[in-house]
Amino acid sequence: MAIVPWLILMTALSLLASVELAGAQVLGNSRAAELDQCVEPTEFMRRNHMELLIHQRDETVHRGIRTKNHSLVECIACHAEKDSDGQFVSINAEGQFCQDCHVTAAVSMDCFQCHATKPDVNAQLTGLAIAMTRPNCQR
Repeated sequence: MAIVPWLILMTALSLLASVELAGAQVLGNSRAAELDQCVEPTEFMRRNHMELLIHQRDETVHRGIRTKNHSLVECIACHAEKDSDGQFVSINAEGQFCQDCHVTAAVSMDCFQCHATKPDVNAQLTGLAIAMTRPNCQR
């Protein structure tokens, strides 16, 4: 009987370690791969990026205040990788930055039901690629 609590503890510790290691490094062909840290320290971003995105959403949508520091547009513009042809790969495609971390942590990623998964290089917002177009939105 003593083995069951030990097994549960080891399983929990393994899961925590894998979540902590999720996104331990940014590989590939993206702007983020060239940087030492994100807009905040890496450890902070791993644990708090969702709260930052929610805060940014509230500022933008509810108050009309647009900044780029914690915006989803900036996340996509920095973390989206390019393929061997130089074309952006969807940030939520298998093996990509956001998708890998969310699968490892077993967390749903519903941002891209409304937001584009690649930077839109044709649309510009303060000189940065914008990724906020809803595919089936009636404008």
